[in-house]
Amino acid sequence: MNKILERLDLTIQRKITDSPNKSHTARLLKKGTEKCAEKFGEEAIELIVACVKKKKKEIIGESADTLYHMCVLLRSKNISINQVLLELASREGISGIEEKRKRTTK
Repeated sequence: MNKILERLDLTIQRKITDSPNKSHTARLLKKGTEKCAEKFGEEAIELIVACVKKKKKEIIGESADTLYHMCVLLRSKNISINQVLLELASREGISGIEEKRKRTTK
């Protein structure tokens, strides 16, 4: 289960060359980063609304949609989920306050 985002990312990467008529992922990527960002934003807002309503099933579904669209957005910029996961790993065990301070002093 812990490799699901990596498998999703690989699937998205493979879909880049698919026909936009046969693949929603290919259609999004063909429209460019701006459209991918718009869709990610829409899904993030839907997740926020689901969380405010406190409907667990909706929250789970919208979370999955948001993660998918985040991965598509990253791929539109040629960034893999592994790069993001490595960044998260590098922050593991570091206080959020300390980590943010390091970013602002660079």
